[in-house]
Amino acid sequence: MIKMVLASKNRHKLEEIRDIVKELDIQLISMEEAGLGKLEIIEDGKTFEENSMKKAVTVMEKTNTIAIADDSGLEVDYLDGRPGVYSARFSGENATDQDNNRKLLHMLEGVPLKDRVGRFVSVISVSFPDGRRLSFRGECEGIIGLEERGLGGFGYDPLFIVPEYDKTFAQLGSDIKNSISHRARALEKFGRKLKKLLGEK
Repeated sequence: MIKMVLASKNRHKLEEIRDIVKELDIQLISMEEAGLGKLEIIEDGKTFEENSMKKAVTVMEKTNTIAIADDSGLEVDYLDGRPGVYSARFSGENATDQDNNRKLLHMLEGVPLKDRVGRFVSVISVSFPDGRRLSFRGECEGIIGLEERGLGGFGYDPLFIVPEYDKTFAQLGSDIKNSISHRARALEKFGRKLKKLLGEK
């Protein structure tokens, strides 16, 4: 089993990624479990790729262990791609999910559903102690709802409607969400690559 450290303190993200990669031969531990509970990584990149790789490399260098990181967010076409890389702090540095959702709804007030097109984006980066660095991008298209629906998930999930199901991520349940989400798609690419790498040894 391959030990990897997830470069994130987000408990929801840890649980979700563990669920998605459970078929892979990976022991995924948190930053706290790796002794990095107090480490703060400034996400100052202009792209998901930059932020994701910075987190992975930083944690790999601190632990000398393979590190995996996710940087993800919501892009809304009507808002020219915002909130994008600033999704988690859309309403400020200490913004809650509720704060961010309220701001997004306010900025889209009066905009009809057909013009509320957006997508969740996830970039999974992996940094190996031997210097190898890999990134995988996944996207999931959807519509930004007129109000929050559902109690599951986290972040913008109550607002993000998946047209094929006519439900938000927060309504779909983790089994369906974790099979179609942006993060699932990026991790699927990562899983295929990992199997090839293991096959080489």
